[in-house]
Amino acid sequence: MHPGVAIGQVYLCCVPVDFRKQIDGLAALVQSELELDVFGDTLFVFVNRQRNRIKILYWHRNGFCLWQKRLEKERFAWPAPGAQATVTLTPKELEWLLEGFDLWANYPHKTLKYQSVM
Repeated sequence: MHPGVAIGQVYLCCVPVDFRKQIDGLAALVQSELELDVFGDTLFVFVNRQRNRIKILYWHRNGFCLWQKRLEKERFAWPAPGAQATVTLTPKELEWLLEGFDLWANYPHKTLKYQSVM
């Protein structure tokens, strides 16, 4: 991303998008289908159908920026499209996703709730 960009939220679009879309098409998708503010301190992350490319759209001061990563081998881990149109990540989780970690396969230990020690 652009040096010095303050990242507030990171939204992953769960449904793969047509990667012929560029800035205008992705910004329109954010506003109309996801119903989110495209002009905030937010990153919007999109994946193609093959899950080997990611595009990240964000607003920086006076214009949009579009960042893309293409994998030569492997695929990005991605949440299954479900009831939610988007998934919210932290900037650190986005970094892990870009490095190849599957955020949806690695869960922390289950929380245990006991009533008594005996």
